[in-house]
Amino acid sequence: MNEFSHISTFVAVVESQSASKAAEKLGVAVSAVSRRLKELESELGVQLLQRTTRKMHLTEAGEKFYRRCGRLLEDLEEAKQEASNAATELSGTLRIGTPLSFGVAHLSPAIAAFMHLHPQIKIDLDMSDRRIDLVEEGLDLAIRIGTLEDSSLMARKLASVRHVVCASPSFWQQHGKPAAPEALTKLPALCYGNLSQPDVWSYRDSDNNKASVKVPIRMQATNGDALVEAAVAGLGVLCEPSFIVHGAVERGVLTPVLTDYQWYSMNIYAVYPQTRYVPARVRAFIDFLVSHFGEDPYWEQFLRTG
Repeated sequence: MNEFSHISTFVAVVESQSASKAAEKLGVAVSAVSRRLKELESELGVQLLQRTTRKMHLTEAGEKFYRRCGRLLEDLEEAKQEASNAATELSGTLRIGTPLSFGVAHLSPAIAAFMHLHPQIKIDLDMSDRRIDLVEEGLDLAIRIGTLEDSSLMARKLASVRHVVCASPSFWQQHGKPAAPEALTKLPALCYGNLSQPDVWSYRDSDNNKASVKVPIRMQATNGDALVEAAVAGLGVLCEPSFIVHGAVERGVLTPVLTDYQWYSMNIYAVYPQTRYVPARVRAFIDFLVSHFGEDPYWEQFLRTG
């Protein structure tokens, strides 16, 4: 079986939604298209397309195979262009996954700037706080914040992140600012629900000793921006990443406390599948993010000036 011609035929049929249109695009007979599809399905031992007299539909296996094959052909074309020095600009589609809050506030503006630099780049962005399987969902890379667990993925650090304990000025006026972490155990807390223990806030003191406090949950949510809104409304104290709270702190609607302690220090990473060939567009985008955010990210300026 000529694997390349069969895969190219399969992708052409899916994108054309027609065997005859795919045949015209490939410059072959319709019978050749049908034969290649049958041979491909026979070789794989699975049905890729459900055929009716009017239309073709991808099966579940066909959908997964198409995503991988589409990327394969894009990468092959880019590799050919790089080898022949025929392309002076990056091209193709970048499929990116990112946590929602970070994606809206920080990654989206970075993507826009990158796209202006590279007009031939297209973006497919998945913004969600759920854990994404890059290979299963056909993503080129994902942004992950915290501790990396999947050793099968390659990773590059983009920036560091500190957590910040803060509340509204009216809340501190009513309850008083805490002088030590232990005082948080008596304050209503706004907690991030995707953590294994949302009500346990870990920290290190000035001597780098590790400790934690257990806080009484008043509100729990799986989105950090929702918790910020609750904090601005004076409903409690929160411990959130600097990239989420920095805007509210800079506007004066949230006031940080206990900044001499290191709360949940962590990093932001770009992760991508471990393959022999990493597309140039993926490498260029990660390089851009490293430069854009830098070792001294803008979302932590208030911690140095406050």
